[in-house]
Amino acid sequence: MTSTTASARSRPRRTLAPYAFLAPFLIPFVLFTLVPVGYAFWQSLHKTARTGGTFGKTRTVFAWLEQYGRVLGEGYLADSLLRVLGFALVQIPVMLLLALVLALLLDSAVARAKRFFRFVYFVPYGIPGVVAALMWAFLYDPRLSPVVDLLRSAGIHADLLGPDAILWSIANVVTWTYTGYNMLIIYAALQAVPADIEEAARMDGASGWTIALRVKIPIIRPALVLTGVFSIIGSFQLFTEPQVLRSISTSVTSTYTPNIAAYSLASGDSYSEAAALSVVLAVVTFVLSSAFLRFTTRSQG
Repeated sequence: MTSTTASARSRPRRTLAPYAFLAPFLIPFVLFTLVPVGYAFWQSLHKTARTGGTFGKTRTVFAWLEQYGRVLGEGYLADSLLRVLGFALVQIPVMLLLALVLALLLDSAVARAKRFFRFVYFVPYGIPGVVAALMWAFLYDPRLSPVVDLLRSAGIHADLLGPDAILWSIANVVTWTYTGYNMLIIYAALQAVPADIEEAARMDGASGWTIALRVKIPIIRPALVLTGVFSIIGSFQLFTEPQVLRSISTSVTSTYTPNIAAYSLASGDSYSEAAALSVVLAVVTFVLSSAFLRFTTRSQG
């Protein structure tokens, strides 16, 4: 009877133990992710109405899906979504390929000064996004840039801030910033590859590149999928780089990306419409990320 009572008392403790370990993650996640998302969704279902004529008081009223209809009816939404989608289709493969090559080079047996190069590759990610964008803005500005002057002296007239090049100038900044971050994720996965497998491949006569392509890359595929999902989410959150370049280039408009469009709406006191646009963007990002994850999982199987 005593052992049964003791077991019953210890059972709640065992039940609560996992939640105690998860609390440091769950509490900030609920407060700073779920609560803001829930509030944005609630706000997107309301609008500000004026009572008593032009000079009457304003109050918040329930509008159901009116704000979503207004957002989806705007032409800028499709244009901005297609713009960041094209950005992602080009920038993400280039960035992840560079990150993979750098990680494989660092993981090779002949690599030297690995800690130094890991630090060098990661430094761009440690620079605040606004600072990085300002630095590249200086290099893009035809009035100040030594790069543009050098190209001009070689007979190449490049307008890096023009409408045809600005998106890829932004892609260059993002690639420079996040390649080292993704490289570290891939490099950490490479460290988990069993040394016995690599040694067996070398004994079979496989070269370094063969081992990388046929052994290492298939094993670290989950890490590549993870960086791909992170990159898709980051692409649809594109804001800092185009917002900074907007101050020196007329090619970046107030609706250039969905995030900038939401910011512009909020700046104009259209909070409900901005919230609706944010929810739409979150749904689109979730759908595309899930589709990519499902596609890579299925192809792996």
